[in-house]
Order: sequence, then C-alpha cells, then structure tokens
Amino acid sequence: MTYVVIENCIACKYTDCVEVCPVDCFYEGENMLVIHPDECIDCGVCEPECPADAIRPDTEPDMEKWVEFNRKYSELWPVIVEKKEALPNYEERDGETGKMEKYFSEAPGEGS
Repeated sequence: MTYVVIENCIACKYTDCVEVCPVDCFYEGENMLVIHPDECIDCGVCEPECPADAIRPDTEPDMEKWVEFNRKYSELWPVIVEKKEALPNYEERDGETGKMEKYFSEAPGEGS
C-alpha cells in the first residue's frame, strides 16, 4: 500500500502534510503536491494532516490512475519538505469538482 494525492489538492496546495512525512516523499507542482509511491513507507501520518482530504491510500477504489499520476509528477517536480502558505483562493477551491480540467498545471513548483 502507498498513499497518493488526488484531485482536491489542485488549486489549494495545503502543505501541512510535508512537515510530518518521515521520508520526504512529497513533490511540489505549481498548484498541487504529489507523493512518490515508491518512496512512501505507508505510515499514513500525512493523511489526517490534509485539510482538503486530498490524500488517500491506494487501496481505495479507482486509485490506480492516481498512483501513476503521482509517480509521473514526482519524477518531474522538486521535493518539498517545509510547509508553505496555501494558494490564493484555496478556501473557494476546496471541494470544487472538475479541478483537473480547470486548474491543473504540469509546471513544477519551487520545492524546499
């Protein structure tokens, strides 16, 4: 089992999760985070830290696409280990549907 970041992170990008990760397996895109599924040790400490409920175990239904999505972008984006401010307007975007089509960016974040 591994944990992955799903669509609700897009356009919110809370980073509470990165500070608790013992293996630094979070990677930062311009407007979301991902978890490298091969680096995640399945400890689960990140899941309850996410205010947007955007971190899920890969054992939930239909997570295969998110495992591959997280793998792809974790190999392209820089690692992030320090908490940063959430994105502007994150409160309005939290829970919004269709975020992948509306807001997703393949651009890397700054990392830390």
